[in-house]
Amino acid sequence: MTHLLHRAAWRLLGGLLVLLAAASLTFAALHLTPGDPVTAILGGASANPTPEAIAAARHEYGLDRPLAVQYGLYIARIARGDLGQSFSQHMPVIAVLRAQAPPTLALMASSLVVAWLLALLSVVPTARRGTVGAIASTLETIGAGLPQFWLGILLLWGLAFEWRLLPPAGNHGVPALVLPTLSLAIPLAGFIAQVMRESFDLALDQPFILTARARGLGDGAVRLRHALRHALLPCISLSTWAVGALVGNAVAIEIIFSRQGLGRELFLSVATHDMPLVSGIVLFIALTYILAGLAADTLIALVDPRLKGTRP
Repeated sequence: MTHLLHRAAWRLLGGLLVLLAAASLTFAALHLTPGDPVTAILGGASANPTPEAIAAARHEYGLDRPLAVQYGLYIARIARGDLGQSFSQHMPVIAVLRAQAPPTLALMASSLVVAWLLALLSVVPTARRGTVGAIASTLETIGAGLPQFWLGILLLWGLAFEWRLLPPAGNHGVPALVLPTLSLAIPLAGFIAQVMRESFDLALDQPFILTARARGLGDGAVRLRHALRHALLPCISLSTWAVGALVGNAVAIEIIFSRQGLGRELFLSVATHDMPLVSGIVLFIALTYILAGLAADTLIALVDPRLKGTRP
């Protein structure tokens, strides 16, 4: 347990540096992006503000100060936990995150769970099974190559508009979550299954598998109790990357299925040059990625006890 806490402390320190880097890169990118945030503050391009109103807004939000001063105030504000006020929505960024994060987190969690279930169902029964294994491996490769947005449009057309089995849009209830989840989960399942299949094949060649068979264990027990445990390790690490990928792909999926969420909100905030909201969403995504990494490290140590005594 002490070693787990030590590793978690190092990961937490690295996570703080990641948050600082994410905040700094976001600040730089937003200031290099064409467009004027004052336009969003004063109600958009159609508001046609006067030069006096523009100057007053710049002064109020500190946009007339030197860039280095703006950056220092920006980092200090984030360190205090103050993400500022959304220019376009005229409400605290924390309030926007509180409203928009749960739908995205629910979509990410359901997609990750479904992807793992599909990968396990594809690999465990078919690894080293000749033709059946080859067919499953081919389907995994095809699934991994499917673009999420294209798959989402296809599922929307077939299951929602043609067969009317599921709702085409919205955030209400489990049925509305099915199509977005499948759009994200199927390609991710292909990636996880490919890694898991390779690890599973390597595990089946290990001496402990021969020992288990010599003790009279059946093929199913050998696969589930011995080979699977070793095949899971690289897949758990891959899931950390998957969290970041799911957030990025959620932008298109939330727009296609008209869902509320951080992905859709990030797209709109970038379009309106809403700097505080973009920064808040990026930092929240970075924090989610860091926590996923900590969870993955803990799970790996629990799955493989040999790692409990290793140093970071």
